[in-house]
Amino acid sequence: MPSSTLPERTIWLAKDGWSVEILDQTRLPQSVEIVGLRTVSEVAAAILHMQVRGAPLIGVTAAYGMAIAMHGDASDNSIAAAYQELIRTRPTAVNLRWALDRMVAVLMPASTDRRRILAYSTAAEIAEADVATNHAIGVHGLKVIRKIMAARKSSGPLQVMTHCNAGRLATVEWGTATAPIYLAHRAGIPVHVWVSETRPRNQGASLTAWELVQAGVPLTVIADNSAGHLIQRGMVDMVIVGADRVTACGDAANKVGTYLKALAAGAHKVPFYVAFPESTIDWGIRDGITEIPIEQRASTEVTELRGISLVPPGVTARNDAFDVTPAKWITGLITEKGVCRASEAGLSRLFGRGTA
Repeated sequence: MPSSTLPERTIWLAKDGWSVEILDQTRLPQSVEIVGLRTVSEVAAAILHMQVRGAPLIGVTAAYGMAIAMHGDASDNSIAAAYQELIRTRPTAVNLRWALDRMVAVLMPASTDRRRILAYSTAAEIAEADVATNHAIGVHGLKVIRKIMAARKSSGPLQVMTHCNAGRLATVEWGTATAPIYLAHRAGIPVHVWVSETRPRNQGASLTAWELVQAGVPLTVIADNSAGHLIQRGMVDMVIVGADRVTACGDAANKVGTYLKALAAGAHKVPFYVAFPESTIDWGIRDGITEIPIEQRASTEVTELRGISLVPPGVTARNDAFDVTPAKWITGLITEKGVCRASEAGLSRLFGRGTA
């Protein structure tokens, strides 16, 4: 359903009180369209085909998918089936598993006649917490921006580079990497954003650029391969990206291409920050390169553009959706609890967990 007004959130409960509606991100920036989800399979398809995407939003959507399952059948078998269908949609973003595990922990001990109410209330709690968490990330990230702004020797707007979409479209509201940018803009701090296109799905060009325009934040879209060039020439003051999974030691998986930006930033002493909520941390793993599963998506995302072939007949492509940036290349981690070094000690201090 096309919409003439921009929804405040990316997902919400429909008027019927049990199905959900989403902003279909595959239609942006050409049109703003709302899609209703009424079955677990429709929720799974929306996640798989990236009508909703971004680690926090994937988790919230999966939680509502479990609630929709309880609306139709609140049995143990229904919980198990919904969990399995949803968990296999996107393997890299740990928020998906985190949200589903929380739903199961709430639902399984409850009686079947209580599960529907508990499912919807818990999904709503996860959504509301996402909004508050990302605003808090913005508050802490704004402090980083102010510090970098104060230390600059040049004049003009703060030049911020980002990658993929870690904005309001990747969450319920605010975003992770963009939350500090939005708060800086609202505070009157001049900010300009270098938005890398993020091939092959172009989330930067199609989504980040679109939402920054909506917010009135100045931006310039760049080809992915020009990021290092701009950093080398001193045209970038800081890089801030999101994450789909962060290890207990601070390694961060994000959209493929992030690692190259981290290397360029490190070579030229440009601060490189990763912004994410606690639900993105996988406390059970320590080595991101060997332990984080990297989603392999269809090769046609690389070889075709809107149905037009970009390569000669018979040529195949590899399509890794994510890469991992080791902690040593990350200046700091911005979370809802504050900013810390990308290390086990830093994360443990913020979130009250003992080091191994």
